[in-house]
Amino acid sequence: MFTVPTALTWARILLIPLFVGVFFLPERTLVMADKNLTATLVFIIAAVTDWLDGYLARTLNQTSAFGAFLDPVADKLMVAAALIMLVELDRTSTVIAFVIIGREITISALREWMAKVGASRSVAVSMIGKVKTTAQMTAIPMLLYYEPLLGIDIAPIGRWLIWIAAVLTVYSMVYYMRRAWPELRARKAL
Repeated sequence: MFTVPTALTWARILLIPLFVGVFFLPERTLVMADKNLTATLVFIIAAVTDWLDGYLARTLNQTSAFGAFLDPVADKLMVAAALIMLVELDRTSTVIAFVIIGREITISALREWMAKVGASRSVAVSMIGKVKTTAQMTAIPMLLYYEPLLGIDIAPIGRWLIWIAAVLTVYSMVYYMRRAWPELRARKAL
């Protein structure tokens, strides 16, 4: 069933080529400061639609199994695209991008497996995961914009926050793996 929340999720996925493509426009078309601003706005719009599609799904009672699957995929694709572009622009390290993207793939696979065996509650989103996401979703726009904002040099703040997000990423992965460990051992999955 096609719903408003699902349409917003698809829109978020369709924003990814626009987001990435902005940085590949020639300088005569768009100078770097304008590229930074445009990409930041696209990323923020995607983040707002992430919140909005979840809110509308609950409010309009339009939740679906497909929507529950697609929403985190859209989030992870946008974050991965942003991190890859930040590496390309030399605004973050490859290690940070690898840690964050690798964790997202690992935990997504773990959650899918745990859901198949009926133990998804043990790897439900935790507070540490939410704090990690907050640090990450604050850092990325700062590193995308990369210009002083209201007289404040936000790039160093963004670099600190992305490192904090990377540390929390590892910590949260360990947390989820420990939560899943009894189920993994019981099913001899290791």
